Amino acid sequence: MSEPRSKARHRHRRSRTALAVTVPLALTAAGTLAYGSDLGVLGGTGRQASAATPAWAADTADGFASVNSLGQNGTYGGRDGKTVTVKTQAELEKYATAAEPYVIVVAGTINMNPVGKEIKVQSDKTIVGQGTSGHIVGGGFFLGSGVHNVIIRNLTIRDAYQGIWNDKDHDFDAIQMDGAHHIWIDHNDLRHMADGLIDVRKDSTNVTVSWNKLSDNNKTFGIGWTENVKTDITIHHNWIRETEQRNPSTDNAAHAHLYNNFLEDASGTSIKSSYGNYSRGATKMVLENSYFQGIKNPVIKDSGAAIVQRGSVFSGTSGRNESGGTAFDPKAYYRYTLDQAADVPAILRSGVGPRASIGTTATTKAAAATTLTVAADGSGQYRTVQAAVNAVPANNPARVVIAVKPGTYRELVKVPSNKPHVTIQGTGGSRKDTTIVYNNAAGTPKPGGGTYGTGGSATVAVEADDFQARNLTISNDFDEKANQSLSGHQAVALRTAADKVFLDGIIVSGDQDTLLVDTAAKDKLGRVYVSNSYVVGNVDFIFGRATAVVDKSVITLKKRWDGTSAGYVTAPSTAANRKGILIANSTVNGDVSNGSFYLGRPWHAGGDASLDPQTTVRNTSLSSAIKSTPWTDMSGFSWKDDRFAEYKNSGAGAGSASSNRPHLSDAQAAGQEVADWLAGWTPSAS
Repeated sequence: MSEPRSKARHRHRRSRTALAVTVPLALTAAGTLAYGSDLGVLGGTGRQASAATPAWAADTADGFASVNSLGQNGTYGGRDGKTVTVKTQAELEKYATAAEPYVIVVAGTINMNPVGKEIKVQSDKTIVGQGTSGHIVGGGFFLGSGVHNVIIRNLTIRDAYQGIWNDKDHDFDAIQMDGAHHIWIDHNDLRHMADGLIDVRKDSTNVTVSWNKLSDNNKTFGIGWTENVKTDITIHHNWIRETEQRNPSTDNAAHAHLYNNFLEDASGTSIKSSYGNYSRGATKMVLENSYFQGIKNPVIKDSGAAIVQRGSVFSGTSGRNESGGTAFDPKAYYRYTLDQAADVPAILRSGVGPRASIGTTATTKAAAATTLTVAADGSGQYRTVQAAVNAVPANNPARVVIAVKPGTYRELVKVPSNKPHVTIQGTGGSRKDTTIVYNNAAGTPKPGGGTYGTGGSATVAVEADDFQARNLTISNDFDEKANQSLSGHQAVALRTAADKVFLDGIIVSGDQDTLLVDTAAKDKLGRVYVSNSYVVGNVDFIFGRATAVVDKSVITLKKRWDGTSAGYVTAPSTAANRKGILIANSTVNGDVSNGSFYLGRPWHAGGDASLDPQTTVRNTSLSSAIKSTPWTDMSGFSWKDDRFAEYKNSGAGAGSASSNRPHLSDAQAAGQEVADWLAGWTPSAS
């Protein structure tokens, strides 16, 4: 900001889930597991596709499904076969039950007849939904003895429920396995079935269940029902919500590895959990970094079973929470990376279930896009990100992707206004693998004289419309402690002054003034959409006059340079009659003191009384770090004269409505949705 906030603004706050100061690798979830290419119709209905097999069809499983055993080296489904698109039950059955491998794209809703029918899937199949439109209604899939190498992905399987809650007569599962092996169940929405959502029975093994939403059911997930101790299973990043039992129940499993799952029993509903993770019989279970919310008897075990627990969070739980015995080391079988348990709810709310299709138009554009590669070691076309930006033609009409290889790039990057349609994308497995970082502050002397000022301190400055960034970290590591004599500690990591800026799956990290969402001019519209990302800072670290949405993200509050806790999450400087900053479906958290951070304050830049700053925080989890009176004045301007409000927030930092804590009514909230902020723009990856 232009205002010298070393005088007027010395506080901090902002987070999204217990994130401490370091940012975990795991929110890469939605980004690294997203399907990447078009999930649209790949061929004529029920016919073999003439198009090349899409990139996601080559994805392989992780966890125990990736282990080489029983003559099967990993799980890759139908990638060696043809790709077909189906829209009817007959077409789906034809290809799912065939002897040869297929990638089967479900391109619509298929109503099973008779209700409860489970299609008998054969080996070497990938069954995947087209975007979010692939629904199997009133039935599911059966994988019998010896069936292997099957992937079920990106589908909604639902509504075989027959009106009996604990239904013992209708064995209508979403997915049932009896003696199958090497199975990957990933990114599905399974709900409201007559019996279980997933049953892994009769020595089925080498199974991985990941990134699914399992909800609205009595029995969620049963494993075992055999005297043998053979099943090897990995269960990670699943959101199990509003289910009563088998969450999961694991009977006689040789190796059960459960990590980064979110079990939630929401208050105020008729569905009550009876137990959470259950280790039965001779099961050996390793349970890591999961989050249990409101669950009764969250972790239980039989006397002969083992559970090794570490790193989980238990919030509002009651009853049995047990561990004991010796289990195994999962890393002896496969590699994996843990997310911090406190981040899991936010990660999974945004990351589980079917992923939307990019669409054939976007895919066509992507295929035609120019790609420039950057590698610090010289293995790319350019050694610096700025060199690649410089190579983009002025007024370029089509997308240019700057693919940045893993590494730390200590440089300043500016995307000028005459270079639209630029994407800067890290190519590593994690957003932490690729970092663009510098350490200018507002008061840092410029080589030619003067200082940089707040806006000029940005590590990355974006002035071009239709900009995108993904899978990387943008940081300002200015050392406040070492520069106490310097006037002006505002140190921006990322400044945007453009319209249609899409920040997807990134980390933006700093201290004071981390993320500046600006516009090209006071009378110009500048829309910014931040999704599946982390923003880290302490003082006014999301600020500016843009119309900006932080959605499905983690806002991490950070202590000051001297170890104290105090700060502000937002400082909007919104023009009158425009929308300001919206934080939605996110988490605000961090390793700071209780009651030490404000949600925001009004920044009337330059003392401009005509501005009408706005921050709305809705449907977001607020940690105890948030003050009970979450808004405050700034530079002589009262927050009560501007637009600050909450709606249906949760967590220890949430509070009831009062004159010092305004809440939107339902009618008001209906006009303050994400779509209202974006005003006709639908961000999509390209």
